[in-house]
Amino acid sequence: MKFDKEWLKQNWVAYSVALCTGILFFVIISNIGNIWSGIKVLYSFISPIIGGAIIAYLLNPLMVFYEKTLFKKIKNHVIQRGLSVFLTFVTFVLAIVILLIALIPQILDSISAIIDNLDVYVATLQDLLSRVGTSAQELKIDIHSLTDMGTNMLSSFTDNLPDNINSIVSTSVNIGTSIITTVIAFILAIYFLSDKEHMVGGMTRLLSLILTDKQYKDWSDFWRRCNSILIRYIGGDILDAILVGVVNLIFMNCTSMSYAVLISLVVGVTNLAPTFGPIVGAGIGAFILVLVNPWHALWFLIFTVILQTLDGYVIKPKLFGNTLGISSVWILIAIIVFGRVFGIMGVLLAIPFAAIIDFSYRELFIVWLEKRKGKV
Repeated sequence: MKFDKEWLKQNWVAYSVALCTGILFFVIISNIGNIWSGIKVLYSFISPIIGGAIIAYLLNPLMVFYEKTLFKKIKNHVIQRGLSVFLTFVTFVLAIVILLIALIPQILDSISAIIDNLDVYVATLQDLLSRVGTSAQELKIDIHSLTDMGTNMLSSFTDNLPDNINSIVSTSVNIGTSIITTVIAFILAIYFLSDKEHMVGGMTRLLSLILTDKQYKDWSDFWRRCNSILIRYIGGDILDAILVGVVNLIFMNCTSMSYAVLISLVVGVTNLAPTFGPIVGAGIGAFILVLVNPWHALWFLIFTVILQTLDGYVIKPKLFGNTLGISSVWILIAIIVFGRVFGIMGVLLAIPFAAIIDFSYRELFIVWLEKRKGKV
């Protein structure tokens, strides 16, 4: 029987749809806590799968590179793919191991030195706060409450440090769980890369059967654009973080600042997170340095402002080009929303996802509305 669209124009249909939508919205709002808990439970189950898909997506370009260069002459596709996947993961693991061997000893030495000299650093900082308060009092500036608050916070930190063992144990358990999840994700990533054509081919065939030729072409173009945005952003962001961390390390070594490797690693890693990341990295680095030498902390902050200015106006535009043409307001909103929903990974990927949403809105949804309006 042929579907009759005329009944959709009846008033009762519109009222029924509006009523059902209102009831559904009320039910969702009334049970938002349970729904959110259910989403979290579901995410905890599928997080290894999501992680495996992300790892496979990130390592896919390297695997394709090995297939087209080193193993190009191998005719058997199964052997070619197996060798490419194996070499891809060997390369990745070796890069991580070399990085850890180079950094971990210096980082552990820095952390050990900070812990051993914590009492001295706290006393130095308390003395600095006291002298600042005295100088401000001589200038008739009332910051006594601020210096008292800083002193009390430092005293509270040192007094409560031994009581945080349970928190440390809990954190260790969470780290252990994360390691297990990561291992499972890597195993799944191997399967995803090995069977990539079969999975992608199945989805492609399904879409080609469901959609018309034009719709299928439009969707293919859309996903190619999304892939281009993601790959370019992720690669550019990692390269930018490495560059910022290395430049910071060179500056700190040239000026004989303490804990150069530890602070530069923090600066580089936090630089991956947009907007707030550099602020957090600068704050952590300055706090560590002010315990040792307040003047070093000041020069570090000045250099960080200069470096981040160059990074924002010179380096990143060169790396990203015109791929991510979204406003700073939408970037901030995306960071907040994706960060609340997906945590750290959401913060890291907020900008490319916002760029994809913006691209979908401008070049797909608006175009569709214009065509629809032209037909009316």
